[in-house]
Amino acid sequence: MKPLRIVVVDDEPLALRLAKSMLQEIPFVDVVAACKNGREALEAISRHCPDLIFLDIQMPGMNGFEVVRRLQGDTIPLVVFATAYDQYALEAFEVNAVDYVMKPLEDDRLELAIRRARERLQLQTTTATGQREPSDRKGNLLQSIERIERARGDAPTEPVAEQAHSADTMRRLAVKDRGRITMLNPADIEWIDAAGDYMCVHAAGETHVMRSTMKELQQQLCGETFKRIHRSTVVNLNFVNNIKVLSKGEYMLTLESGAQLKVSRNYRQPVKEYLDASRSTVVS
Repeated sequence: MKPLRIVVVDDEPLALRLAKSMLQEIPFVDVVAACKNGREALEAISRHCPDLIFLDIQMPGMNGFEVVRRLQGDTIPLVVFATAYDQYALEAFEVNAVDYVMKPLEDDRLELAIRRARERLQLQTTTATGQREPSDRKGNLLQSIERIERARGDAPTEPVAEQAHSADTMRRLAVKDRGRITMLNPADIEWIDAAGDYMCVHAAGETHVMRSTMKELQQQLCGETFKRIHRSTVVNLNFVNNIKVLSKGEYMLTLESGAQLKVSRNYRQPVKEYLDASRSTVVS
């Protein structure tokens, strides 16, 4: 079987690595490029002419829909949309995409999307030279995208996590780890750090490992006390006992559990604002 050539596009580095690693575990799949924004995606698609793109819809600057708009009509690959928004899921089918996958990604769901893409490719007619004949795939995609954007003009899409928070208090976090699902109260979570394609959630003296991205977890937690202090670390400031000022504008946080976490200079402002509002004491 000929490998399915895939380009993966996601603005979140951890989500990008996760999608790439999960896809590479599927037989006869060749991830030819992993792109962190729309510009890189267009360049990779032009260079590699992939069969399929896994395309994140929500990206700053050029989002997934804009990437589709800018593709050349005679080279457009099949599209699978990736999204953390329920409303986009139904819209993905309306734009004639092969499939959609909800974040956080699941192995079974990715395999189903790949199977559907293969079936779609097999149904395409081919010329004597083996090249796929041009289709109106892009035209269908663009017409539906325009309808979606017009419809959304009066009703902005709201993240699933934010809907839950506005309706009630923060939902508990479901952590799947080695066949067991643990429901964590966000108020019990002390801090979270990234370990490759996994998140380590530290709560009540235990560490729970789950497949996710930092951005997705922040959307679920979404509380004033959860602050990102490093590219790979989020902390619940309610558990901070001591803060020490380091050189180069960095902080060192000591938690109630004794864990010490460094706040990088790029992420210090949100922490400083929270501390100022709480009139916390900074130890120099």
